[in-house]
Amino acid sequence: MPPKILLVDDREDNLMSIEAILGTDGYQFVKANSGRQALKILLSEFDFALILMDVKMPNLNGFETAELIYEREKLKHIPIIFITANNFGDENIFKGYRSGAVDYIYKPINSDLLRAKVSVFVDLYKKNHKLLLQEQTLKSINKNLESEINERKASEEKVKDLNHQLLQNIERLESANKELDRFAFMASHDLQEPLRKIITFSDRLSSKYNGKLDEEADMYINRIQSAAERMRVLIKDILALSKIVADKSSFVETNLNTILNEVITEMDGSIKEKGAKILVEKLPVLIVNPGLMHSLFHNLISNSLKYSKNNIKPIIRISSEISFEKTKSEKNSKEKYCRIQVTDNGIGFDQKDSEKIFSIFKRLHFNNEFEGTGIGLAICKKIIEEHNGYISALSKVDEGSTFIISLPLTNKLVLAE
Repeated sequence: MPPKILLVDDREDNLMSIEAILGTDGYQFVKANSGRQALKILLSEFDFALILMDVKMPNLNGFETAELIYEREKLKHIPIIFITANNFGDENIFKGYRSGAVDYIYKPINSDLLRAKVSVFVDLYKKNHKLLLQEQTLKSINKNLESEINERKASEEKVKDLNHQLLQNIERLESANKELDRFAFMASHDLQEPLRKIITFSDRLSSKYNGKLDEEADMYINRIQSAAERMRVLIKDILALSKIVADKSSFVETNLNTILNEVITEMDGSIKEKGAKILVEKLPVLIVNPGLMHSLFHNLISNSLKYSKNNIKPIIRISSEISFEKTKSEKNSKEKYCRIQVTDNGIGFDQKDSEKIFSIFKRLHFNNEFEGTGIGLAICKKIIEEHNGYISALSKVDEGSTFIISLPLTNKLVLAE
């Protein structure tokens, strides 16, 4: 929008003369024939860059009109140049300035002087207008920043609250897990006594009445014995799982080859029965809990023997290597790990089930296909977690499985002879 100039004069020819002088400079003119008309215009319009006003007008002269204009707060920023044919004395000139005038132009009007003075005040208006726009923009930016800061503060407070709740939930969960472990231990322990009686009396029934009763009775006794034995194994496994809480003082420098050899010796009968071959590479000496590592190897080898293929002798390979792996706690941070792999040529499983198999009681096969409680791999996972490591599995159906155990080498490591 071009700058607006309000022209105030009671003579039409004077208004036309001023408009003609300034018309080529690209201004927009609003004309008033009296002070009252000027005031009326200024009631609805106040975005003028300048007011050019005659001093001598009927009813309201220029001085009086200027005083009334500047009584309104919204109009105080508009500069007024008085145009007069009289050369007032100092007192009248001071009166004009006091009423709000910023300058005088005397008649007859010097065209160049009028253009120059108007140009100066219009330029000031443009700069002030630009500053006002910048001020509004800055205010808007500040408001947005203030809103963003408040939102961020609110988000930070919310995150703090959520973290606090999370810590409380973790604490409650840990407490609940400990209670659950204690309950599982006590419940399993208390179940053993009545179970022993069931096994004892069913064995007596079988030995005393075997062949003396009908086939249906023998079948029922056999089912009782089979169910009782499965219950015994299940209770034993639940007790084993509930007792896996590693005392850090029980972590000692341990030769894993010695632990593995003990396990293989204990399982000699099952290994020979399956005709299995176990190939072991040199394992390292690590700072571990020997009892838990014994249970780990026992469960993994038992798992490979159990899920071997029919008419194909199981081959189980156990090896290790040292690798650098990303830590879970810090981004782009790597830590030294000992990776132990237990690979077999068994029936395998679908890779999509690789997480499920470590869940307690989770089995991928029916009980009549393979014996077991579905706790063995859950025990392995808990043992590795007690060592601040992790376990995973790679497998394909009919192509065998590989269980990968990663243990952090935060302590001394020695390659065993």
